[in-house]
Amino acid sequence: MARPLYHPKVALLGSDSLLGREIRDLAANAEPMLPLRLIAEDEDQEGSLTRLGDEPAIVEALTEDALSDARAVFLAGSAASSREALELAGEAPDFAIIDLTFAAEERPDARLRAPMLEAPETPGEEDGGAVHVIAHPAAIAVALFIRRLHAHDPIRRSVIQIFAPASEHGKKGVDELQQQTVSLLSFKPLPQAVFDAQSSFAMLAKYGTEAPVTLEETELRIERHLATLLALEGDGEGAPMPSLRVTQAPVFHGYTFSAWVEFEGNPGTEAIESGLAYEAIEVLSEEFPPPNNVGQAGQSGISVGAIAPDRNDADAVWFWLAADNVRLAAENAVMVARQLV
Repeated sequence: MARPLYHPKVALLGSDSLLGREIRDLAANAEPMLPLRLIAEDEDQEGSLTRLGDEPAIVEALTEDALSDARAVFLAGSAASSREALELAGEAPDFAIIDLTFAAEERPDARLRAPMLEAPETPGEEDGGAVHVIAHPAAIAVALFIRRLHAHDPIRRSVIQIFAPASEHGKKGVDELQQQTVSLLSFKPLPQAVFDAQSSFAMLAKYGTEAPVTLEETELRIERHLATLLALEGDGEGAPMPSLRVTQAPVFHGYTFSAWVEFEGNPGTEAIESGLAYEAIEVLSEEFPPPNNVGQAGQSGISVGAIAPDRNDADAVWFWLAADNVRLAAENAVMVARQLV
């Protein structure tokens, strides 16, 4: 296939995944628009016609030539396609890799990125060939919340329960939850390729033994990424690491969090709400319904509500948070691309 005269310098691998579609939407509707080159994650998608914003677009094959003249490449597809792209890129690629799949997390040249929490500095040209691993969206959400709180009212300790959606595992997770729900209502055997357990109508503290990715792996990744994000320079730097627990919730999309925070001295609900409000944090006072994963779909940042004092600890306060996990990851990835290109 002949190359177009104008070839976008930012490539997107996995354009039809949940993350890929979100990146396409953000890129097409941004001002100015971020032109993308779409690359297939499997042979079935090669040469297919799709849309990028209002314009038609062709999905190219994943080849070394397709990556060679890019300045940045999003990895937003399957783990297998990300590994293939990393092999084609080699140990010292001339282009930046923006990894949303964590496939490049162990590379020595990988940097953990979350521009929503970073100092407003544009990386220099030396970052042109770096690997930028986008932090786990749950870690970004918790870091936004904890750092903002700590910057105004010092935290003594905190405990956060994270409720993960099926979309944590991409389209496969969403499809399995849907199929399990239909099968349960039809009295049929449940598909269990992703969770190896009944996730429909059930809260899971652990997956089955045959699950390809365990809940413990996700919890440890969130913990690692959060520790790094809390140590970044800026407001709220040095906030104490919270105790975390991840539970699989029977929902398709969006994270929710139950947070218990004990302050050095409780400033009161009004002061907490005032200090917490920020461009990436929507604070819902008691006259509004608490946020939820459905209402947060497609929204930037995080929402915080149901703020209430702990009746058994005068210095502690309860919070309820919601975040669109796919949107949060895609937004930070697009912010990295804009810094680099």
